[in-house]
Amino acid sequence: MKILCDIYKGSKKEEMYLYVPKESGLSDVPENLLLSFGELKLVTTLVLTPSRVLARADIAKVMSEMADKGFYLQLPPAKFPQANIQPEYRT
Repeated sequence: MKILCDIYKGSKKEEMYLYVPKESGLSDVPENLLLSFGELKLVTTLVLTPSRVLARADIAKVMSEMADKGFYLQLPPAKFPQANIQPEYRT
């Protein structure tokens, strides 16, 4: 399975991307989601395949959501990721 995909970024939130199939474009993206992006700018066009590696997204999830919903929303990474720190106990 291959999907020709356009990837957009918006003017309102850094590192948030919208993946859409090139053939349908933005037509399946809910209006309120589009508004949350501000002005959209096309970043790139990619051919997605199950063997492709993406930097910040699971390709299987991207392709599945694009097939089911008509788009995939990549949210910005957490600014302060959860640290796996064990509390120090003193007796």
